[in-house]
Amino acid sequence: MAAKNISKKNRFWNMHLTAILSLSLVLFLVGFVTLLGFLAKDMSNFIRQNMTFNIVLNDDTESAYIQQIEYVLHQEGFASQTVYISKDDALKEHIATMGEDPSNFLGFNPLLASIEVKLNPKYANTDSIKKIENVLLQFDSKIDRFDYPKDVMDTVNSNITRIGIVLGIVALVLLLISIVLISSTIRLMIYADRFLIRSMWLVGATSWFIRKPYIKRAMLDGFISAVLACVYLAGFVWFLQSSFSLNLFVEKPLIMAIVVAVVLVTGVILTAILAFFAVGRYVKMKSEKMYAI
Repeated sequence: MAAKNISKKNRFWNMHLTAILSLSLVLFLVGFVTLLGFLAKDMSNFIRQNMTFNIVLNDDTESAYIQQIEYVLHQEGFASQTVYISKDDALKEHIATMGEDPSNFLGFNPLLASIEVKLNPKYANTDSIKKIENVLLQFDSKIDRFDYPKDVMDTVNSNITRIGIVLGIVALVLLLISIVLISSTIRLMIYADRFLIRSMWLVGATSWFIRKPYIKRAMLDGFISAVLACVYLAGFVWFLQSSFSLNLFVEKPLIMAIVVAVVLVTGVILTAILAFFAVGRYVKMKSEKMYAI
């Protein structure tokens, strides 16, 4: 008899440990998708922040007007950074890039001074640049033209949108898979107690009284699994950093805190909800039906 009890306990703990490990892997998947979302957003912002928009100035533009243009760009939130490039600096850049000095055969410097604008990410699109141009109409007499790679900008934004849609679909699919896997794991754990649950109901126990211990156990398992998943994620980020020299989120503790919070909340809340419904399935189920499942 004692050996039988020991065998039952060992079976219970083996199933319990398997469930926790399975949940931790699923929650790792949830955390990985969350990390991927932040990474995609950071990459999108990085690409957009490095898109440049040049305001080419007339030769007679005074420094006071240049400062006013830069002030307006920052005041309206259009620019993250502005750099004034004088005629001489423009000539030096042209010589360094093209390998020839046009002033040698023209007799003068044909290049114009300009303001190189690094746009804030939300304004790095052609529609927003038209808005910027309209705002700068007050300096129309001082500006020769606006110069930016329209086709490249449209292509980049189009690709970023497509990537965002694809990642969103992938995240949704993985989330659904995670819910199904967690639900299956919890239902498997509760399945072994289906006759006990039914017996408690028959002797007059309330639905909440029956559910409460299973919900508590599921929440504890979810918390332990979430902690393990966070350890896996920390190891994964460390591996990427050490193997590929990628400082993904090490310098962004807020992002890591959000990811940990998402994993912990998902592990505790989702397991509690799924345990509530899993136990409810057996509360009023007829005994003969329990033998058939």
